[in-house]
Amino acid sequence: MNKILVIGNVGSDPEMRYTPNGTAVTSFSLATNRVYTTASGERREETEWFTVNAWGREAENSNQYVTKGMKIYAEGRLKTDTWTGNDGQNRFRLQINADRILFLDRSGEFSQAKPEESAQPSEPNNQSDTTEAAPPEDVEDLPW
Repeated sequence: MNKILVIGNVGSDPEMRYTPNGTAVTSFSLATNRVYTTASGERREETEWFTVNAWGREAENSNQYVTKGMKIYAEGRLKTDTWTGNDGQNRFRLQINADRILFLDRSGEFSQAKPEESAQPSEPNNQSDTTEAAPPEDVEDLPW
């Protein structure tokens, strides 16, 4: 099973395009932060970057409502894209093929402001998951 759940801040405005068969795809970057204290008492912060790809209805909603800096919850499949750059160095990018995107307000609560946010995730490329994980009730209590 390949399932990833992240909460983070959008790092770029979304870009929407269409596949040759007309399916909408919207992509944007997402940063997640982890703050921890080392054994010596030093406080550190790590940032992990992802590229989120939303499909179909989720793509249309994301393109319309997602903006740089906003906090979102994204759920989907993790994919690593690797290639060799022009300088000969190996490169990689972590991508999330999102089944569900929820917009979060400043306090970290799930937003109910957008009626287009569907309770059912959009399925890219006719692939489906047979199980559906509900988002947590209290975002502040997440262990990660």
